[in-house]
Amino acid sequence: MRLQTIKVEEAVGKVLSHDITKIVKGEAKGALYKKGHIIRREDVPELLRLGKENIYILDLESSDIHEDEAGIRLGKAVTGEGVTWSGPKESRVNMHAGCDGLLKINIPALEAINELPDVILSTLPNNTVVKEGELLAGTKVIPLVVPETTVTTAENICRQAGWVIKVLPFQKLRVGAVITGSEVYKRRIRDGFGPVIAEKVESFGSTMLGVDFAPDSVEIIAAKINKMASDGADIIFVTGGMSVDPDDVTPHAIRLAGAKVEKYGAAALPGAMFMLAYLGDIPVMGVPACGMFFKVTIVDLMLPRLLAGERVTRRDIVALACGGLCRACPECRYPNCTFGKGSH
Repeated sequence: MRLQTIKVEEAVGKVLSHDITKIVKGEAKGALYKKGHIIRREDVPELLRLGKENIYILDLESSDIHEDEAGIRLGKAVTGEGVTWSGPKESRVNMHAGCDGLLKINIPALEAINELPDVILSTLPNNTVVKEGELLAGTKVIPLVVPETTVTTAENICRQAGWVIKVLPFQKLRVGAVITGSEVYKRRIRDGFGPVIAEKVESFGSTMLGVDFAPDSVEIIAAKINKMASDGADIIFVTGGMSVDPDDVTPHAIRLAGAKVEKYGAAALPGAMFMLAYLGDIPVMGVPACGMFFKVTIVDLMLPRLLAGERVTRRDIVALACGGLCRACPECRYPNCTFGKGSH
């Protein structure tokens, strides 16, 4: 690459090789002159007001790539299923959600790309629930020109990783709930769990297959879990009775139903007594009482992943420890907050 420096007054008729940005504090920021603009005599005073006393003209060598082309190639390389890209604008290429779903970030690949000289790729946190059209990520190179090898190395990282950024669409699943507790079963108190679960499930486009009630009996709860499974439930909630008190029998009932426990106890507050198990391929979630009393709990972190078709593992639940503490803000801003937003 050869860089020519030309005084603005002598640059009339020259072609800009990069955008020139104008910033008006508190009002606007954008390219006043775009790459490829032919400088006119009337442009000279404005360029001087922008502090541009010289114009830099680039003569690219065959091994050089302009920032715009580099941004486009990076954008194409990192864009996976359920993602679209646009740009470049001021050399930056943006990625957007192509559908409602769960954002997935291949963190090792993301970090490998950002280890490269002069390349940046910035994303929303992994496992963020996103809407169609929502901004997910932005990428660009830092200088006006980078070596071809920089971009090809980034492309190879993406190719070897298989994917870097993708959005898993939410599936339309049938969800069953077994509400435990003799006080609810015998109608001494009104059930508060069922409506909460239904609201969460239906907000993702799935439906409630049914809600059943069980007393504090290990055998009856287990039988009702199996009944939900045989009726066609894709996900089963079992609520209440999740602590270590003698009459809290739900964890034992989930095991008795034949479900294999992935993890009992989660480093998430609210939600420490949460259990995830699998009855074959059917996720069974043991939800403690906090799931009814708090607006946002571990259920809001786990349910989107299950509805996106993921098989959540013990390791996934352990990883919630970083970011698993809800701040209990007076005015809840979830999901635009730190809850569940650790590096995992």
